[in-house]
Amino acid sequence: MTEIAVPPGPVAAELAGPVTVFYPTPDPERLLKQGSMSLRVAPGAPPQRGNGRLVLISHGSGGSPVVHADLARALVEAGFVVAMPEHRADNYKDPSRPGPDSWTLRPAEMSRAIDAVAADARFAPLLALDKVGAYGMSAGGHTVLSLAGGRWSPAGFRTHCEANLLVDFQFCVGLTTQLNGGWLDGPKQWFASKVIALKFADAQPQSYADPRIAAAVAAVPAAADFDMASFAHPRMPLALVTARQDRWLNPQWHSDPVLKACGNGCEWLADLPLGGHGAFLSPLPPGLSGLLGDLLNDPPGFERAVLPEIDRKIADFFKRHLLN
Repeated sequence: MTEIAVPPGPVAAELAGPVTVFYPTPDPERLLKQGSMSLRVAPGAPPQRGNGRLVLISHGSGGSPVVHADLARALVEAGFVVAMPEHRADNYKDPSRPGPDSWTLRPAEMSRAIDAVAADARFAPLLALDKVGAYGMSAGGHTVLSLAGGRWSPAGFRTHCEANLLVDFQFCVGLTTQLNGGWLDGPKQWFASKVIALKFADAQPQSYADPRIAAAVAAVPAAADFDMASFAHPRMPLALVTARQDRWLNPQWHSDPVLKACGNGCEWLADLPLGGHGAFLSPLPPGLSGLLGDLLNDPPGFERAVLPEIDRKIADFFKRHLLN
């Protein structure tokens, strides 16, 4: 594992977060402490040739590379190099601008991550970058749906939240507050609706394409603001993984409409009947509490022993679509 910098460019000042890279190496692993979490990696080790392909991972709101380390390991064991950009103002160090502000920037940040790997003398000779994979979870799922051809707009976010604020409250307000059945629920909804109406009026469709990105997997994606018709014919092989007990991005409003819209045009790789929104954070950060803990901690009865098989399915999806 190593970090590389985003190379200079016209928007480098805005997209300058580091890119964390996991990759095959002959060096032995050691235990590395990252905040409250530990993982086994070989920091700064020399890379060795794998299967010649790159997979990007887009983290969720306020996220970090560490919480996708198990998937990264499965991908590396399958021969891939894995690169994770730090999304500007929506990461664990700076969570100041989540939601549509970040969603507008994220797809280009994925492209800049490819550029960063291509500019690194350690990795460029080992990779063919004409067919790159992209995985994203939560807000990262929104990112890869955009890359796969999805169109959305801030006004689409506003329209959904005006109609469904009560039933999809956490999608609309994030972690700012929650409804708890008390007398303040009414004022919370009123204030949220006013802020959303004022801030998210732009109806210009947002779309983005990078011809190097050739396959995508979205896990528990934020998706209610998309024009679902844009998924009728995804521009690349697209797969979803979902969780039925997701209380942050309820499948009814997010992943299920995408699956319905794309029909046979996408794959439903896995569904977790007892999984919550944090099911695909692996490892899951310990000690989550408050609203964040309510939304991310595993629901009763969910067994994390199923996750390695899902990681294998994701790796197999990318092998099918990037290695042929």
